[in-house]
Formats: sequence, C-alpha cells, structure tokens
Amino acid sequence: MAKKETGRPAGTEAGTPWLNDDERAAWLANSALMVSLPAALDARMQRESQLTFFEYVVLSVLSEEPERTMQMSRLAERTAASLSRLSHVVGRLEKRGLLARARIPGPGRATNATLTEAGYEVVVAAAPGHVAAVREYLIDQIEPHELTALTRIGTAVEAAVNRAAATPAP
Repeated sequence: MAKKETGRPAGTEAGTPWLNDDERAAWLANSALMVSLPAALDARMQRESQLTFFEYVVLSVLSEEPERTMQMSRLAERTAASLSRLSHVVGRLEKRGLLARARIPGPGRATNATLTEAGYEVVVAAAPGHVAAVREYLIDQIEPHELTALTRIGTAVEAAVNRAAATPAP
C-alpha cells in the first residue's frame, strides 16, 4: 500500500488508529503464521496420510466424541467451517468409507456424522505424523515459557472472532 508523507497509507481515513511499528511487526508475523502453518500442515498431511489438514481435523474431532458421532452443525462450529464446506468434505470422506451421515429423526434437517471404524483407523494412524509436524513447525520453535502466552493469545483472538460472529450486522 502506498504511503503518504504522513506515514499513513494513501487514500485512507485520518481517524484510523494505524498500527505502530511494533504492532505492525507483530501483525505481519502473525499473518505469516496464519497462512504458512496451515499450508505446511496441509501439504505434510496429504503427503504422509493422504488427508488434507481439514479432513484430519474433522476425523480427529469425531474420534474424541462419545460414539464418534456429532451433529453436522456442531461439527461445523468445532472445525470453524461453514456447513457448505463441511458438507463437501464430509461427502468426500463418506465416499472413502471414513465416516457416515445419517438424518436425525424429527423436525428439521439435522444430520449426524459418525466416524467409521476405517475412519478411526486412518485418524489414529495419521495422529503421530500430525503431532510431529505441530512440534516441528510450532511447539519446538518457541520457548517453554512462551506456551502460556501463545495459549492466552489464541484464546483471546478466538473469543474476539466468536463475539464478532455472534453480533448481528448493522
């Protein structure tokens, strides 16, 4: 973005609270993390387990549920996905025999996703590689005392995003 002589980007409002140098450096480092880490995890998961990172997350969430079953709308929330994206991915996983969908009886169009035994075996086999990648790319790159800060930051950002998503648009 082109900068005016004031140091602010050209063509912007004067009342915008611009980032100072430290804030901008933190934002750029975090932006790189948000883009590069999921891409690296995705590439590695596909290479090692023939799953996308998102497919792994879906299977992993289901693997931790009682009866390995969860309503699709709740699964979408837990995986931070739209129902449309989740339905597409679940359809692919269902074709591979890794999970099954079943309509929930009653009014509405609620559907459950259930991890199959084959899906459970795939996610259990993929988990060590996933954990190794998380360690290599993130955990082992920071100091032990930074884990608490990382947890606090992630929790605060997620809460802010969730608040914004729950707030009706004007």
